Amino acid sequence: MGAGAEDPIPSSSPAFATPARPFRLPRGHAPPTKTSILPILLPPATLRPVAFRTFTRKHNLTISSSALQTLAVFIGKNCGSGWREEGLAEKALDEVAKIWKRAGGGVIVEEGKGASLKVILQTLESGMSGGRVVAGKGNSQDGPGRTSSLGVDAGRMDTSNDHSQGSLTMRAGDMDEDESKLSFHPRHWLKVVDAFDLPRLTYNVDKKYFEALKSKPTLFPPPSRKSALFRDRYNLVYQRLLRNESFQSSLGVAGMPSLQRSSSNLGMQQSYKLTPIANLLGRSGTSHLLLGLLSISPTGDLSLVDLTGTVALDLSHARMIPEDGAWFAPGMIVLVDGIYEEEEMVQGSLLGGNHGVGGAIGGHFVGVSICGPPCERRDISLGTGSRQASGDVSSSGGFGWVDFLGTGSERAQGARMRRLQEKCLRGVPESTESTARLKVAILNEVNLDNMKTLDALRKVFSTYNDLALSERPQTFILIGNFVQKAIINGGGRAGSIEYKEYFDSLAVVLSDFPALLQHSTFVFVPGDNDPWASSFSTGAATTIPRQPIPELFTSRIRRAFDTANSELDRSQTSEPAGDALWTSNPARLSWFGPVHDIAIFRDDISGRLRRTAINTRPDEDESNDAMQETLDEATNDAVSVAPELEQPSGTKSNGTSPAASMARKLVKTILDQGTMSPFPLQLRPVLWDHASAVQLYPLPTALVLADAEAAPFCMTYEGCHVMNPGRLLPQGDVQAVKWIEFDVLRNRGRVKEERY
Repeated sequence: MGAGAEDPIPSSSPAFATPARPFRLPRGHAPPTKTSILPILLPPATLRPVAFRTFTRKHNLTISSSALQTLAVFIGKNCGSGWREEGLAEKALDEVAKIWKRAGGGVIVEEGKGASLKVILQTLESGMSGGRVVAGKGNSQDGPGRTSSLGVDAGRMDTSNDHSQGSLTMRAGDMDEDESKLSFHPRHWLKVVDAFDLPRLTYNVDKKYFEALKSKPTLFPPPSRKSALFRDRYNLVYQRLLRNESFQSSLGVAGMPSLQRSSSNLGMQQSYKLTPIANLLGRSGTSHLLLGLLSISPTGDLSLVDLTGTVALDLSHARMIPEDGAWFAPGMIVLVDGIYEEEEMVQGSLLGGNHGVGGAIGGHFVGVSICGPPCERRDISLGTGSRQASGDVSSSGGFGWVDFLGTGSERAQGARMRRLQEKCLRGVPESTESTARLKVAILNEVNLDNMKTLDALRKVFSTYNDLALSERPQTFILIGNFVQKAIINGGGRAGSIEYKEYFDSLAVVLSDFPALLQHSTFVFVPGDNDPWASSFSTGAATTIPRQPIPELFTSRIRRAFDTANSELDRSQTSEPAGDALWTSNPARLSWFGPVHDIAIFRDDISGRLRRTAINTRPDEDESNDAMQETLDEATNDAVSVAPELEQPSGTKSNGTSPAASMARKLVKTILDQGTMSPFPLQLRPVLWDHASAVQLYPLPTALVLADAEAAPFCMTYEGCHVMNPGRLLPQGDVQAVKWIEFDVLRNRGRVKEERY
């Protein structure tokens, strides 16, 4: 009875079917009050201002119309009539936005954009009471170190139809527990991405965002895909150009008639303004800045093309900016500053009958200066230039949510992968050899039909085989052409047998170094002379991207790796077995997801640029204008050349060696264009449905531009480290072998040379 007297709720008679000992509440807690919600029908247009304020202004997200409709139904059902007066809708939408970003969703809130909005709402609904999100009932909690039942990693999130059965089970607090089960060997996080496996992305001008192509790729697409190839390139360069500070107009600054820059840093910065070609009509004698594609008209004259029209181009008096610092060839997108001159007899001219949008306009455009579109750094493209205090990457102003390689976006996987990288390297001592196990040996033009090549490979492999395990490269990249001539073409069965024998001889050389096969990954990238593309190209430029070398010719090499791995007991180590991977050309290598992105492309691109580049006659009396100063300064600040290229002998007047000048010119041309193949399709054919595989946007962390006709170099431009291994056997030196050793963590390479 004493205990019953202390009860705040006394027992009732058994006739009322109440328990003798009722459920007690802790002292100081009042019984919970149940709040009922009367659902309402909330129109999406009424909810739009609150959703815009929460998603766009607060979280830098864009909400689609279908997602707004879904949220309107959710708010009307769970928040009722108090959605606006009591602020229930804004709090619920804020929670949805936080969960969406943690779940790896894209910058556009839409079903299937990296996360499932329906699953998020279903899980959040179970944790709401009275229109409010109740802590501890399945909802997330803000603040570092707190658990969140909705914090889903994008790489683990299931987007199938079984979301409601508990696919959202990964918690932020369980991250360390899950990562403890992973392998912390660096080579485990190496992924070779085939060009045909890359996400096929296109830039949507209306949404200002990248979206995946839903059509199935084919080798025989409709003709509209060809025009879409160049249109996508133009839109990509155009949006990149408008993000440049030189093309962003500020308040109080009027459009400038010509390219000028304030002489004082304290002065008002003046911006450049682009003019569509169609808007040149009726504006004869005025100066404009055009962005367009260099092309050859049916009459054989040089012309400039954009999305609005075509105009004849006169570059006889134009000067290149920077002077002799880049190539300009048909197929490239360029900036041309000049004066439009309309023909006197427009109606009687050849081009006078095809005016307006989409056609060639009369007259011609006299170029004063020509340059490539300014390059954009990787961190600016991804929006990772500024990080928050918590370490999260801001998604504003970039494409950090886009998964360009299929390994996870920077926003969804970047922080986690950097944490894994630190764990993988935690046991490595901090010394000059601390990154030795993250080095890559890059060998180009490995002609197996030359017996001296096998001797050179044996020298390179023996050099690394004599080193300690921690000092050997974890990856060897062997790049073709693996034969000097396209012997497969017209060779019939004998040609195939001969080609396979070359790889069999390489397998014999590799078998002499089992330690390298057991602890390294070998990546093989084909050239234009390798099968089967050479069967149809007769040694000329093949279509890109091109498939890997068929397994028919590589069986002996795979057998050599299997034999070497079988001799090593891996029960006591987490290191993955050595492997040989045959990939496409071009290809991508990814370390730790989006942290390290290495692009590889085999092409004699410098020779093609020299053959097709246009020549202009610079005006010797013209003074150095503002655009020349701006781009020269930007180039000098952005480019850093490896010491191997700075040779005192044979240098120019400015102290730069011819090899370094050629390297600067090649690197600036390719990276400014943002593509590995800035040529017309008749010079370098590109598969229309896989054109996004040759794009260089955003810039990779490193680019292997394997050009056998150019001297070896290592150079950094706008944060992208570009390397050219040159030839494995330099021409004119029969006793030397050259290759590049690339340090992944430091993002630096150096040319190595050995005598044998």
